[in-house]
Amino acid sequence: MSRADLDKDPHDVAAMFDGVARRYDLTNTVLTAGQDRRWRRLTREALGLRPGERVLDLAAGTAVSTVELRLSGAWCVAADFSLGMLQAGAHRPVPKVAADALHLPFRDGSFDAVTISFGLRNVADPDVALAELARVTRPGGRLVVCEFGRPTAAPFRVAYYAGLEHVLPAIARRVSSNPDAYAYLGESIRDWPAQPELARRIGKAGWADVGWRNLAFGAVALHRAVRP
Repeated sequence: MSRADLDKDPHDVAAMFDGVARRYDLTNTVLTAGQDRRWRRLTREALGLRPGERVLDLAAGTAVSTVELRLSGAWCVAADFSLGMLQAGAHRPVPKVAADALHLPFRDGSFDAVTISFGLRNVADPDVALAELARVTRPGGRLVVCEFGRPTAAPFRVAYYAGLEHVLPAIARRVSSNPDAYAYLGESIRDWPAQPELARRIGKAGWADVGWRNLAFGAVALHRAVRP
């Protein structure tokens, strides 16, 4: 098994996710006490999807998030650079594409809406990925980024980061198919910018009307934006 470092070498990150793929969905549900299902629903609602729209679900992993998006009646494609994750979700009835977030294999303006959940912080260059998402979105199209954030209340923030350091690895050792990977995942969460900084970077990448909604006291945030 393997884990990545915070330099986020694409081959290391892909190999790491290949290693966690087999029990990835179960591990997420256990680690979030089932809140991952709610976050997927809120992401779908934030996108405001309509039947017949074309949607890109980037860093879709096993495509469990793509299946949730499809409940809107939109046409949804799952894209991920981990073949192991896509293979683990092969039974899910949505189109799947192996794709690099920094060089998306889609034409300009291909989608009405794009989203990435808990994957942007694992990209080698998140700013380039945000610009690529803007490129493949039509004018007036929407973006939703569901990602870990920085808790707003100091006492909770201290407890939360302590949990990332001690509780997350302990749980991962019991349920994950690659426990070492969760040491990296905890580090990547601590290293990720706070909500205002991510909003600024989304705007700089070519998006407008950027805003966010905190979930779980700010431990998770939904950032929404529109393609000018």
